[in-house]
Amino acid sequence: MPVSPAYRPEPRFFELGADYGDAVKSADFPQTILRLRNDRAAATVGLETLSDAEWIAHFGRFEPLPGQPGPVAMRYHGHQFRVYNPDIGDGRGFLAAQMREVPQGDKDARLPQAASLREGGDRENQNGRLLDLGSKGSGQTPWSRHADGRLTLKGGVREALAAAMLESLGVPTCRILSLVETGEDLERHDEPSPTRSAVMVRLSHSHIRFGTFQRAAYYGRKDQIEALMEHGRSLYHPAVAPGDAAGFLGAVVEVSAALTAKWIAAGFVHGVLNTDNLNVTGESFDYGPWRFLPHYEPGFTAAYFDQNGLYAFARQPEAVFWNLTQLAGCLKLIAEPESLATALNAFGPAYIRHLRAAFLNRLGVQSLGEAADQRLLDATLALAREKKEALRWEPLFFDWFGGFSSAARALGGVRGKIYQGEAFDAFRFALMEHEPDRPERLEHPMFAAPEPEELLIDEVEALWSAIDAADDWAPLKSKLARLETAKAAWSL
Repeated sequence: MPVSPAYRPEPRFFELGADYGDAVKSADFPQTILRLRNDRAAATVGLETLSDAEWIAHFGRFEPLPGQPGPVAMRYHGHQFRVYNPDIGDGRGFLAAQMREVPQGDKDARLPQAASLREGGDRENQNGRLLDLGSKGSGQTPWSRHADGRLTLKGGVREALAAAMLESLGVPTCRILSLVETGEDLERHDEPSPTRSAVMVRLSHSHIRFGTFQRAAYYGRKDQIEALMEHGRSLYHPAVAPGDAAGFLGAVVEVSAALTAKWIAAGFVHGVLNTDNLNVTGESFDYGPWRFLPHYEPGFTAAYFDQNGLYAFARQPEAVFWNLTQLAGCLKLIAEPESLATALNAFGPAYIRHLRAAFLNRLGVQSLGEAADQRLLDATLALAREKKEALRWEPLFFDWFGGFSSAARALGGVRGKIYQGEAFDAFRFALMEHEPDRPERLEHPMFAAPEPEELLIDEVEALWSAIDAADDWAPLKSKLARLETAKAAWSL
């Protein structure tokens, strides 16, 4: 049997019909060389038992998995840098399959990935969450326009790294299940060409984007908005009552606020926060030219073409809120504006609440109440702002993880001499108020190292250079393994 007994197909999006997607076929690639295979992620949906040949058949040639109807290119529109574009959609990818994750309590649920997929509230599902397999670089679709529908190998490597780093830091994210090199030489105007090609498969909770609603609203299809909202409500936010569009928006606002707060705490800059790159389940995906902060810099941008800093690090909450207002505008076709405005206005308070929690989590300390938690958040940002390049973003949280119980480790470490001055004193006093959260985590060997796992652009380029110049995948695989170890250390 090619799949394990834990595999449970449930192709629910396909039930919506042809108004929401188009049946497509994968490109016929000249080669299919398996480069990355994420068996830990595969085990959460019962696909880890596939042989390499079966893996390539399903994720390189896209033969449908058992019980799956075949790929569908999803229809959507989007605001791209706040300019509405009705000519987009799945132009180089498709929804390949949907299935349930391994249920909580199953023998395989002990896997850390299975646990990480179940975050409280209505994201909890004792029967296993519905998960998507979505492709990128799988060939042309009706929405490709004049593009080739392909993905560069470098782009696939970058997405695998971003997903692994975000997951290690506890940020809701898709996971890259598979990367297959496809043997084509691609021409790209913004990087050295010709360049190698790949097809990638991601595992995500949902690919229903804000832009999926925008397309239905653009055509004035109240019936499509109602069907799509009910589909999303029942599958992803079941605590919301049937037909409650404002409640559905409120649930999306809540998970989006949590996601944005965790991006900020992780020092992550998405790069292209367009409405087609945000989904209704609050997970990171389609990152674009992402970056992680080298040090505190509110105006830091990831995309070279973001010349006005629209999606800069500190403007990401504003960008997500703006996109949520576009989703609310779509739902006006089926709900009262006042109720939608109330749901939308909850974003600000929810974001601040989640930001406090995210910083406490990154510092490994317990909550002491809103006022004390806010003092620690403010003091942490002030210290990062003052020290800048001397401290860097990720080492600050690494040094002080576990709260003030890490003082000897931090002050005796490679950055010990910079921990002085008024900003540090304020940070120290705020940190001393908070008790450590699970201090036994500090016993993990990672915390005995002088430096944390970072993922700055120089390292990303070096990892790619080894592949590009010598077809050496060992450094990349070593980095991914270290990020898996870091995930275990942070979350034990």
